[in-house]
Amino acid sequence: MQGAFLRFYVHESERHQGRLLWEWLLEQANKHGIRGGSAFRAMAGFGRHHVLHENTFFELAGTLTVEVEFVVTEAESQQLLALVQQEKIRAFYAYIPARFGVINPDANDPLAGGE
Repeated sequence: MQGAFLRFYVHESERHQGRLLWEWLLEQANKHGIRGGSAFRAMAGFGRHHVLHENTFFELAGTLTVEVEFVVTEAESQQLLALVQQEKIRAFYAYIPARFGVINPDANDPLAGGE
């Protein structure tokens, strides 16, 4: 199948509607029928302010980034991006065209008819 690798970069302590934003993104994607998503906490990194944050004892809690990623169809990516925009969430994201499928799918696999 053709689609996209859609990744959001959010601060680990950032919240939306009382939930951690990375949890909210996963919950919303699941609720909207997206087949899967993952969240990964960064070990270290820097952003537009060029401040290096690392996972050390002295690092302030909540300053590292969480990557929330999905492999989605074009329609699913547009739906998720529209939801984030509608909710007025300010988030950096990456959209990378992708081909995806399942090797040796079983009859119950939703991608069994895909590439």
